[in-house]
Amino acid sequence: QHFGSSRWTDQLRKQARQLENELDLKLVSFSKLCTSYSHSSARDGRRDSSDTTPLLNGSSQDRMFETMAIEIEQLLARLTGVNDKMAEYTNSTGVPSLNTALMHTLQRHRDILQDYTHEFHKTKANFTAIRERENLMGSVRKDIESYKSGSGVNNRRTELFLKEHDHLRNSDRLIEETISIAMATKENMTSQRGMLKSIHSKMNTLANRFPAVNSLIQRINLRKRRDSLILGGVIGICTILLLLYAFH
Repeated sequence: QHFGSSRWTDQLRKQARQLENELDLKLVSFSKLCTSYSHSSARDGRRDSSDTTPLLNGSSQDRMFETMAIEIEQLLARLTGVNDKMAEYTNSTGVPSLNTALMHTLQRHRDILQDYTHEFHKTKANFTAIRERENLMGSVRKDIESYKSGSGVNNRRTELFLKEHDHLRNSDRLIEETISIAMATKENMTSQRGMLKSIHSKMNTLANRFPAVNSLIQRINLRKRRDSLILGGVIGICTILLLLYAFH
């Protein structure tokens, strides 16, 4: 009975290893499919409108993705069933040493199953996100192409509106510069007027502070004027006398 149980255990472990090897190969191919889909999407985004047909179109890749996803899910289900059988056998055996070894083996296979399941769901989620983004970008590109091809008049009108908008912006900028120059000139003139008022006020203050000096200056000016008149009269009389003397 112990020999038969050991043989049964070896068969389960053989099935588990076989399924794990198949899952490993499928997951590698699944990941490569996701990577190639991402690269082809990037190349399609950089292509011109005249070259938009990839080597492997999106529908073919989608079918491959669905097929591989179903195959991997089936393999994961089969591996889960084998692990469950090993768990049932481990709980039913009565040999402690054999039970410990089987528990260790079962835990290792469960860890591998968990890693493969996590990797599968991660790759599937990445592929789905890339596909949804590509579908969205394709829809946007179609809208742009339809707009470019069917709205030439609107594009021309929009271009004219943009040019007119630029002219208005330039006019506003020139007006703002002119206003700035006028404001600076006004401030300068106001400052000069203040300086002149200050000088005039200081001169009035000095004149009011020194009235005697102002009066003295006025008398000196009057005396200089009187002396000039006297000197001019003397010179005129002398000239007349010389002329009378010369013609006598």
